[in-house]
Amino acid sequence: MRLIETLLALPAEQQAGLETDLSSLLQAHARLPQPPKHGKVDKPKRQPDVVSRPAPPHQSHSVPAKPAISIQALFEGIGVPPPQPFKPDDWQQEAIDRLTTNDVILSVPTGSGKTYVAVEAMRRAIEADRMVIYTSPLKALSNTKLTEFSQIFGADQVGILTGDRRDNPQAPILIMTTEILRNLLYDAASGEIDMRLDTLGLIILDESQFLADAERGVVWEETIIFCPAQARLLLLSASIGNPDEIAAWISSIRSKSCHLIQHRNRSVPLRAAYLDPSGKLAPFFRTRDIARGRGFALHPETKRLFANYEDQTLSPRSKR
Repeated sequence: MRLIETLLALPAEQQAGLETDLSSLLQAHARLPQPPKHGKVDKPKRQPDVVSRPAPPHQSHSVPAKPAISIQALFEGIGVPPPQPFKPDDWQQEAIDRLTTNDVILSVPTGSGKTYVAVEAMRRAIEADRMVIYTSPLKALSNTKLTEFSQIFGADQVGILTGDRRDNPQAPILIMTTEILRNLLYDAASGEIDMRLDTLGLIILDESQFLADAERGVVWEETIIFCPAQARLLLLSASIGNPDEIAAWISSIRSKSCHLIQHRNRSVPLRAAYLDPSGKLAPFFRTRDIARGRGFALHPETKRLFANYEDQTLSPRSKR
């Protein structure tokens, strides 16, 4: 009776897990070979006494019977939204406006609209008859940006300089790796080449979290140090670790201040799920009790991150 009362006192999710495990054990037992009904049966040998130990807390790996959100709610709204008039977010407009007089560090999540800011800043620079340099850490990404910007501005307006390619180098928009730009600035500073520095109006450093890279970070630092005074700097990153310190450092070595713009919430929410051993797809964060720490010994910062993640990924209709 006491065991039954204890089982009935368990939460519904744990009861469901126990029922699933017991059903699996019964099915496995039914498949075992049965002893003969007639004939001599050997008497089982006496087993040595074993000191009983408390059973560990039950941990069921089965999917709870009533998850906080359903698969339908998880997939609801995923896809391409219907077309609607585009209106830039406040932080996007602020970044574009700030670039008229300041350097800017833009630190926002992936998919939030950093490229829009870069494109509009490039458009304004070209309209002012200024040259634009867009850098990326990888040649593959540089090639991708060449295609993207050629579709926006026209193929005759965009060129590329990498270790493998040198196409349309006199274009008003040049795409290159950061190492290539650093080397060009070196050569221009020594008078070896004429890089039209007097017409350079904007330098965009994409993936600027590479400033923290142990091997390549010095390239970004030297590029910023040698950047011509009249050119504006736009640093783009989704994961830069210490943007306040970097903005202060840039302001200290440049003739203009560096303005930091941060936007922490994702414009396009993520929805996480995992494939359960049973073969079913289940939401990754099933219950907001995780963030409250019920039944879990979590660090307070971990609880906060769980809660923040659910706020950004689960739509209001799918929260419990």
